[in-house]
Amino acid sequence: MIEFIAQNMAPIMFASLIIFMLIGYPVAFALAANGLLFFFVGVQLAPYSNGSITLSWPLLYALPERFWGTMSNETLLAIPFFTFMGIVLERSGMAEDLLDTIGQLFGPVRGGLAYAVIFVGALLAATTGVVAASVIAMGLISLPIMLRYGYDRRVASGVIAASGTLAQIIPPSLVLIVLADQLGRSVGDMYHGALIPGLVLTGLYVGYILLMTFWKRDSMPALPIEARTLGSGIASLLVTLAIAGAGAYAASRLLATFAGANADIWGATLAIVIIYGFALVDRTLKLNLMSRLAQQVIIVMIPPLALIFLVLGTIFLGIATPTEGGAMGAVGALIMAASKGRLSLSVISQALASTTRLSSFVMFILLGARVFSLTFYGVNGHVWVEHLLVGLPGGEVGFLIVVNVLVFFLAFFLDFFELAFIVVPLLAPAADKLGIDLIWFGVLLGINMQTSFMHPPFGFALFYLRSVAAKVPYLDKITGKKIQPVTTGQIYWGAVPFVCIQVIMIGLTIAFPQMVMHYKGTGPATDPATMKIEIPGFDQGNGLGGGLGGGLGGGADNDLSSPPFGKPATDPAVPAPPAPNLNEPPKM
Repeated sequence: MIEFIAQNMAPIMFASLIIFMLIGYPVAFALAANGLLFFFVGVQLAPYSNGSITLSWPLLYALPERFWGTMSNETLLAIPFFTFMGIVLERSGMAEDLLDTIGQLFGPVRGGLAYAVIFVGALLAATTGVVAASVIAMGLISLPIMLRYGYDRRVASGVIAASGTLAQIIPPSLVLIVLADQLGRSVGDMYHGALIPGLVLTGLYVGYILLMTFWKRDSMPALPIEARTLGSGIASLLVTLAIAGAGAYAASRLLATFAGANADIWGATLAIVIIYGFALVDRTLKLNLMSRLAQQVIIVMIPPLALIFLVLGTIFLGIATPTEGGAMGAVGALIMAASKGRLSLSVISQALASTTRLSSFVMFILLGARVFSLTFYGVNGHVWVEHLLVGLPGGEVGFLIVVNVLVFFLAFFLDFFELAFIVVPLLAPAADKLGIDLIWFGVLLGINMQTSFMHPPFGFALFYLRSVAAKVPYLDKITGKKIQPVTTGQIYWGAVPFVCIQVIMIGLTIAFPQMVMHYKGTGPATDPATMKIEIPGFDQGNGLGGGLGGGLGGGADNDLSSPPFGKPATDPAVPAPPAPNLNEPPKM
């Protein structure tokens, strides 16, 4: 019995961790306690394990070094930077301005408010990267307006919760930082690989709303004319954008000799700055050269887009690392909040407190995972997981199907941080052994982990929306009508179609890996296995050819007393020195 336990310590340890967490212990402490407990047991059972347990007491001395390696990891610095940036932007009122403006822009069409929520969710994802901030902001602002104008409660709840979770896959996502760290890959490559899948998922959400407007025409009505306070003005906006595009092209041609490959970027930047300044002047001086809608769209949209370029653009261009991009984004968020007059000591204090809590939460889980992994590797747990997964039928496809099903169901009980710190380090070696690109694998897991926010009954996005949605009937301030509350069941059922869309996105990412693999560039890939290193040969006659065989022992007439590049024809023979007499003391 003891031998059986000793030789199956890895699965017993993993099952015990699951039990610890199901009981309700905090994840960080469950990881650390599980690791220390089984370390003690493993040391005692090592003599009975037939070599499968390699634990010993001196191995505990490695823990401080592992902790220091985690705490000195500069990549993880991006987490507090992006968290601080997102919270400051949420306090600055950017979400309110975006929702109001884009809602007015799409107001004349059916489902316009739902489209606005999706696009704002994508923009907030690319600037804040925090699910809670996005869902709460859009739930407070958009949900009452949707209910006021007769939107179906399930559709309204689902689109708000799903759009908020885009922050998990669209860079600068916190989960992508953690996944890159756990997989040992570049955060910049992970961001680059996740960009197109994030945009495709956004497009799938839009496509679902479009289908719903045809299938259930009354579920998402257009805004009435009296609610469109900014008027029409779509033609003015299109003309302005066309002029900006022409100006960007002309500027890029003029700057081509100075900026080189980045001329397009600088040309577009110059055109955007000019059009933004023109919109500000037009509104301030009341010149009325542009419609109110065009003014508002340009003035509200350009600052967050500029912040996105400041963060992601500099990372993708190689100008800044993700940590440096996060620092610039934090400064940019402070500047945006100050420009709106909403930057105060209270806002900074709240942002710093929330950032500290989240960063401490991540760090404690990561340190607990270090303790767990030290013991788990000592009982050959990684070998057990690798054999279990690599030996699955179907090879690479079978592995991907099983892993995604496993992560999908674990997401019912664990959030994305716990999945990233516990499950991903166990899956990565098996994926690497099967030849799976780890950036593609990380993006695939990131899309899958996104569902952890949407799963009834434990989805955090659903809890965030439930906390701000009306629980009792209330009178609408604008229409004076009595609005019925949103039930928890309606929130849960509204999330189901979007969970299905996320599962479809997992399948599309597996079927079309180039959506992620474009991060490697368009140049031809080099397989290290096909590379050959050829050393030029050396001639026997002149010392410049003939190959290594001719001068270093490759022919029948090799003479090891000659120089390695062939014997000179005219050199006199040098007599060999006499052998020393070992029976006499050495002569000085």
